[in-house]
Amino acid sequence: MPIKVLPPDLAAKIAAGEVIERPASVVKELVENSIDAGSSQITVEINSGGVELIKVTDDGHGIPSDEVAVAFQRHATSKISSQDQLDAIATLGFRGEALPSIAAVSRIVITTRQPLNPGGFRLAMDWGEPESSGAHGCPTGTGVEVSDLFGNLPARRKFLRSTSAETSRIQELVSRYALVFPSVRFQLMVDGKISLTSPGNGLPREALLAVYGPQAATAMLEIQEENPETGYQVDGFVSAPSLSRANRSYMTFFVNRRWVQSRMLSYAVEEAYMGLLQVKRYPISALNIIIPYEDVDVNYHPSKREVRFREESRVFSTVQRAVRAVLVADSPVPSLAPPPGSDYQTEVPTSFFPRSAFGGVRRGGGMPDYPAVLATGPQNLTEPGQAAPPLKVVGQLKLTYIVAEGAVGMILVDQHAAHERVLFDRICAKKGEQEPQSQPLLEPISVELSPAQGDTLRSNQEELERYGFSFEPFGDGSYLLRAVPVIFSDGDPAKSLLDVLDMTAFEGLVRQKEDVTAASIACHGAIRAGKSLTEPEMVALLEQLEATPNPHTCPHGRPTMVHFSSMHMEREFGRR
Repeated sequence: MPIKVLPPDLAAKIAAGEVIERPASVVKELVENSIDAGSSQITVEINSGGVELIKVTDDGHGIPSDEVAVAFQRHATSKISSQDQLDAIATLGFRGEALPSIAAVSRIVITTRQPLNPGGFRLAMDWGEPESSGAHGCPTGTGVEVSDLFGNLPARRKFLRSTSAETSRIQELVSRYALVFPSVRFQLMVDGKISLTSPGNGLPREALLAVYGPQAATAMLEIQEENPETGYQVDGFVSAPSLSRANRSYMTFFVNRRWVQSRMLSYAVEEAYMGLLQVKRYPISALNIIIPYEDVDVNYHPSKREVRFREESRVFSTVQRAVRAVLVADSPVPSLAPPPGSDYQTEVPTSFFPRSAFGGVRRGGGMPDYPAVLATGPQNLTEPGQAAPPLKVVGQLKLTYIVAEGAVGMILVDQHAAHERVLFDRICAKKGEQEPQSQPLLEPISVELSPAQGDTLRSNQEELERYGFSFEPFGDGSYLLRAVPVIFSDGDPAKSLLDVLDMTAFEGLVRQKEDVTAASIACHGAIRAGKSLTEPEMVALLEQLEATPNPHTCPHGRPTMVHFSSMHMEREFGRR
């Protein structure tokens, strides 16, 4: 095939694929344009997850009528004009790719008016080709309406996720910008209903309240730190150690108020919490790192999600020290007394395992023989169909692993993974019963949900109720929790629901829906690493693990046990 220049329309569609990955990409580019235009109010409306309609309206300075058509040409921008500006980019947008990329894969209508002009201008385009244009009456600012996204690219549209998943991404995106731009009033409408409204009064904590709700907002610690050596600043909020989540999705970072994804920044915050959070618990954070524009390369990633730092180690230490300092100085001492009017239990149970988790008649004897495994080293016992070995408990290692002796060597059992498997199988076995295994609360508890959590709850309501949760709407973004699964009866009911929703949202991206809720409940209810167990508790756990159909992996696929064969140990000690 000879080398030739691609037709303009095909080249535009290929280029658009680098910028516009999904509906949230459209919202991101349009919201950033509105912020760069000096807007004080931004309204985002979406239908059907943004595929059917995305409309972003602002009250910014608008676009001159004779420049609207130019704005849809590739690499046309008003934000930079020289190499010097490219080396120190201060605006969120700068490439001039967003509008032409959106127009190439949708039907788009833009209306705009500058403050001093008596009338506005309207331009309509279908798949990158102008359809109509002319004078138009409209308020000051700019409105962009995008419909039928990827209508001319069926292959791209079929790879989008469900409507609820795409909606959650947009909710998450708008929430993040509401946090870092508290002086801008954001409003998000989903299918005609208001999903999020930030006050726009310039008070960061009130923006935090709008996004996370009152319970989380009051438990957040404010950071305003500056490194005198570098001039780097860190401001924003982090959660007190008493407030944590089940995954990292609540850790939000901005660099010069540009939302970025950075594993380095996540690790810096996690390091700051070292020793303050339980294993596999993560903080809530909304941090803005302010550094000289010339010290960060924002032109590194096609969609500008990632940036490169000139002095990465200094950025890491600045963030880590700033977060650690506020945690040490301002973290409240956890109270042993329950909140007023709550029904939470305050006394420590005599045994970690609640009756609902390890109740019933203990098994004894009659365990199947474990097949001899002569391996040269440690191995994961993950092959289906194998029976778990009859084991003798020796002790506990690092408060995480149960050390046991078997007929063919030593077995290390991960106590969290093992208990998770036991609970998962028990939950699945009870799922078909008419009455769910539910524990009613003495008084209903009000739980504040983020927009993403609310969407997950509504999408999985039937499954959640089947496993024992009972709840009902209680105002905007709130639910009354009336019952929880029995394995949560000794814990914090509200925290249990929030963790299950977070894990369900995360796991739902990669697992079958029917297993996600059960796995999330089992993971939250299982014994944690770092918990000291008595010998009877370890024996009970191994006996119940041995009785499960698949004792060798937890519901997430991780091994529950590792085998060190007798042959391997004899070889290591020079006996063979």
